[in-house]
Amino acid sequence: MKILASFLAVAFATLVSAQFDTHQWADRSGIVHLFEWRWNDIADECERFLAPRGYAGVQVSPPTENIIVSGRPWWERYQPASYHLNTRSGSEAEFASMVRRCNNVGVRIYVDIVINHMAAISGQGTGGSQVNGLNFPAVPYGANDFNPHCEINNYNDPYQVRNCWLVGLPDLALGTQWVRDRIVDLMNKCIGYGIAGFRVDAVKHMWPGDLEHIYNRLNNLNTDHGFPGGARPFITQEVIDLGGEAISKYEYTHLGTVTEFRYSAEIGRVFHGRDRLAHLSNWGEQWGFLPSHLGLAFVDNHDNQRGHGAGGDNVLTHKTPKNYKMASAFMLAHPYGIIRVMSSFFFDNGDQGPPQDGNGNLIPPSINADNSCGNGWACEHRWRQIYNMVGFRNAVRGTGINDWWSNGNQQIAFCRGGSGFVAFNLEGYDMNENLQTCLSAGTYCDVISGSKEGGSLVLQCKSVEMDVPISIFRPKVMMVFWPSM
Repeated sequence: MKILASFLAVAFATLVSAQFDTHQWADRSGIVHLFEWRWNDIADECERFLAPRGYAGVQVSPPTENIIVSGRPWWERYQPASYHLNTRSGSEAEFASMVRRCNNVGVRIYVDIVINHMAAISGQGTGGSQVNGLNFPAVPYGANDFNPHCEINNYNDPYQVRNCWLVGLPDLALGTQWVRDRIVDLMNKCIGYGIAGFRVDAVKHMWPGDLEHIYNRLNNLNTDHGFPGGARPFITQEVIDLGGEAISKYEYTHLGTVTEFRYSAEIGRVFHGRDRLAHLSNWGEQWGFLPSHLGLAFVDNHDNQRGHGAGGDNVLTHKTPKNYKMASAFMLAHPYGIIRVMSSFFFDNGDQGPPQDGNGNLIPPSINADNSCGNGWACEHRWRQIYNMVGFRNAVRGTGINDWWSNGNQQIAFCRGGSGFVAFNLEGYDMNENLQTCLSAGTYCDVISGSKEGGSLVLQCKSVEMDVPISIFRPKVMMVFWPSM
């Protein structure tokens, strides 16, 4: 019995540890959240832009059929009507095609999965399924599959947070076998189509033990899509934890990675100018973040860019582009965390849904000559200062921070090994310094100033010996050097 127990303990440890592997190609980095995009458009984007630019993966919006809400707000996607894969983003067949096409060019797909609750509204779903109160015949779920109704009034009461109904959403009884079976079937269906993992919604509102039962029953990844035998799905879990509440992000780290909301709040505060860039010298766990391999790092997400989901007015979004680009560049230049880049649509109010026609059909982003998007899509992942920094991150992979410099206030510079150099100026005046760049003699290019298009190099490049005069003649800009291409 002791030998068997030891074997099971080792097997379990191996199973769980595998859920931290993103399964990204070795020369890629960065997950892009293509929020509310259609499946066919995501497949096109994988082939024409994400793969060539070195992006590693895409987080897609929930693929499960959702209830249709009047006015078509974005949050209807987070109110499941069934577990059929049929939404405004496309059909099940289109979902499967998208996953295959993206995998074929080395871009992994991570599914945003909603398993804490079902829709709070009766009516029809995006695939035609009917919902009537607590009756979800297309799953099927009935009243006995939900926890008794109660409201969350005290976030310092773990029982309330995990058993009551989040903003009135019917809370699934995850401790029951029937509910667990339905969720496992759904997640395994997605795995069968070739996804690499999941972003699990509202994890704070579920008991770790229930999730452990579900995760342990997931299938290995599909080897037909290039995954090695025995590969486990990557798991990242939404746990909003800025401190001060009973439930901690650390309660879930044995199950998978966790979204690091403190990272978002702090990077926004600093690049808003509410703290000194000089204080970033110890950026990472000393700021109260999760260990680097456990934390999903991001500047903003679909919740907090709308003023909820933690962070308040410290959160930077596409609506303040200069500061947002600098914060994103710092995130990509620094080695901390598993990186996620937000790709949004423009909105005037917090409920507004994605660009759509008069019939509620999603309008795809148009692609402009300068690589930006039209038709109401922000497409931050296509901003030059962001996608070029993905290339920088790939080029300096495996190196740490060295030769940190600051002026004690809002100017900083540092190296990544001997492979790359970055400088940021958030002062209201020019930056002119002679700095040790730690780069070997050669020609280096400022990846912020331009890009490589059609085989032609359109970057500002200079030869480097030991010290280089860093002249950022404009305030609130940045300069990044890496080896010429």
